Amino acid sequence: MTITIESKLQVLKNGHVTSPKGFTAGGVHCGLRKTKLDFGWIHSDNPAAAAGVYTLNSFQAAPLKVTKESIEKEQLIQTIVVNSANANACTGEQGYKDALETQRKTAEKMGVATRHVAVASTGVIGVPLPMEKMKAGIELMDNQHSPEKFEQAILTTDTVTKHIAVQLEIDGQKITIGGAAKGSGMIHPNMATMLSFITTDAAVEAASLQEALREVTDQSFNMITVDGDCSTNDMVLVLANGKQNNNLLNDLHPEWQLFKQALQFVSKELAKMIARDGEGATKLIEVQVSGASTATAAGQVAKAIISSNLVKAAVYGADPNWGRIVCAIGYSEQPLDPQKVCVSLGDIEVVRNGLPIDFDEAEGELYLGNETVVLKIDLQNGPHEATAWGCDLTYDYVKINASYRT
Repeated sequence: MTITIESKLQVLKNGHVTSPKGFTAGGVHCGLRKTKLDFGWIHSDNPAAAAGVYTLNSFQAAPLKVTKESIEKEQLIQTIVVNSANANACTGEQGYKDALETQRKTAEKMGVATRHVAVASTGVIGVPLPMEKMKAGIELMDNQHSPEKFEQAILTTDTVTKHIAVQLEIDGQKITIGGAAKGSGMIHPNMATMLSFITTDAAVEAASLQEALREVTDQSFNMITVDGDCSTNDMVLVLANGKQNNNLLNDLHPEWQLFKQALQFVSKELAKMIARDGEGATKLIEVQVSGASTATAAGQVAKAIISSNLVKAAVYGADPNWGRIVCAIGYSEQPLDPQKVCVSLGDIEVVRNGLPIDFDEAEGELYLGNETVVLKIDLQNGPHEATAWGCDLTYDYVKINASYRT
């Protein structure tokens, strides 16, 4: 019998980034937004091994650059600060100086090394960061300790907070992995308008943690899309503070794969939460591709389908128009034989070996009315598979983004 990773994990009820030992978090209102919380932080009792992955957008925001530089120097982070409402992107040399000043002021407040502070921002692009308000937020960091307030403080157009924590046993120690994320619009594979922060009390070698995060990101955060736009700011950070004193985890540890699978589980759950909360969305769409000749082909076909506005609109309208799915498969530019492709809406088969088959349209419409819709594609061309997540495209998406700055 195959033992799934889920059977070795305990998903904690109401788990957060502070579920792992040695982490605190909080959030306050510092005036960047009218009334909502807009400044948050995560803090580890000790410097933690750190890993990060970052947006591929050429206009990388100042805070992302500062954080990336800090992690590359020493691979240690102790405090993360995040503001919403202002992206501090496309703000030139002054924006970079403001990110450095945020890092320095935070280090002074928390009594940590400047290079051990990560900085993140999300919000409107091209507006200078109001530093007096940022400094006011920093001064409040010893108050309002609450993971829930942290999760609220990092939101932009999100409608819900996104958090999870799991526990598993490694070296006889109960290891916890927690996570929080934000993201609702401007979401597209190769990083997106998302910020995700994952914490663990496991002892992990920094280089191995970085390698694991890259691999996990390609199978989770880089497999979601809302609208096809790739943002300027966004990143995933993982901190491992070693509070549980397990034997150092790396690719030579006998339970390394178990840890990586747990990290992947947390990342996939956060990614699905982001996709489900897409701006104006009413449904989560999951695309399962099997039978591909390579892992890359499986992933690209899944991304092509989940990124199709025509597919997303059809799901919103509960229209079982399988032709849009086949069209997206065809322009994925991956090796396949059209005469072998099979497509199902959930368990309702609509295409077999490249040709339509009779199915009950009313049953198809009823299925597409569910809150979670699974589209299954079998290419019958090899052993590889991939899964991607997204959401439907609604009228509300246009309304939200037509008035984003107002």
